[in-house]
Amino acid sequence: MRLSVDHRTIYRFTEPQSRLVQMLRMTPQNTHDQTVAQWRIDIDCDARLRQGRDGFGNAITMLYIDGPIDGIEIDVTGEVLTSHSDGVVHGAYEVLPPALFLRPTETTAQDKAIADFAARVATPAQGRIGALHRVNEALHERFAANPGRPEPNLGAAAAFRLDSATSRDFAQMFIVAARSLGAPARYVSGYLLTEREDDHRPTPHGWAEAHVDGLGWIGFDPFTGDCPEEHHVRVAVALDAAGAAPVAGSRLGEGGERLEVDVVVSRDDQ
Repeated sequence: MRLSVDHRTIYRFTEPQSRLVQMLRMTPQNTHDQTVAQWRIDIDCDARLRQGRDGFGNAITMLYIDGPIDGIEIDVTGEVLTSHSDGVVHGAYEVLPPALFLRPTETTAQDKAIADFAARVATPAQGRIGALHRVNEALHERFAANPGRPEPNLGAAAAFRLDSATSRDFAQMFIVAARSLGAPARYVSGYLLTEREDDHRPTPHGWAEAHVDGLGWIGFDPFTGDCPEEHHVRVAVALDAAGAAPVAGSRLGEGGERLEVDVVVSRDDQ
C-alpha cells in the first residue's frame, strides 16, 4: 500500500521568543515492512537542522531557531510503501535489549487495576502471544475510541478509570498490562490510514509493541482492536508516549504558547 502523509504543526507564542530548540521525531525509517519513498520536513522561518538518532535509535531532526520569533510552522509530507506482516516487526533498527522495556515510567507505572484486568482476560493456557492478543481485544471492547487530542500527562492508571480512550491512552494501558504479564512492551508513534481518508486528526497515531521470544517485536493497536498492518506508518518507539513525542524541546522567552496540529493520511495506489 502507498500511503501519503501530511502532518502540520503550528506554534504561536504570546510573546516573541529569544531562542527555540526542538527535537523532531517525525521521520519514519525503512524496515522490511515499510519503505520511505519520499519524505521532507519544511520550516516556515530561518532554522538550522541537524539529523541524528536518539537513545532509542529513532531518527531525529534537531531544529535550532534564533529569535525574536513569535511562531513557527512545521510541515511534514511524504509517501511510504507498506506491506502486510501480521503485526510482526521485521528489520527495524534496534539498539536496546527487550528487557529494558519492562521499565515503568510515570505514565506507564504499575497499576493493580490494569494488572488484574490483564490477568482476568488472559489465561496461561493461551500462551504469551495469545494472552497479548486477548488483552488487545479486551481493551478495545472496554473503551470507546476517542479520536481527539489526548489530555496532557494523563497516565495509564488514570485513563483506565475513564469510559473512552485516545490512541495514546489505549497504547499506554496495553503497555502496563503487557508488562504485568512479563512481556517487554513499548510505545510506538506514527500514522494511521482511517476508513475516511480525508479525515483530519489533531494528533499522530499511537500503538504498542510487545516482545515475544522466538517472534520478536509484535505490534498491537487496541484503538482498532487489531495488530498494525499496512494501514500504519511506524515512526518512533520509546518507553511511553512522551519519549516518542513527535516534537519535544525548549524555548527561551516569556509568555505562553498555542499549539495546532493537523494530520491527514491518504492512500495513493487505488
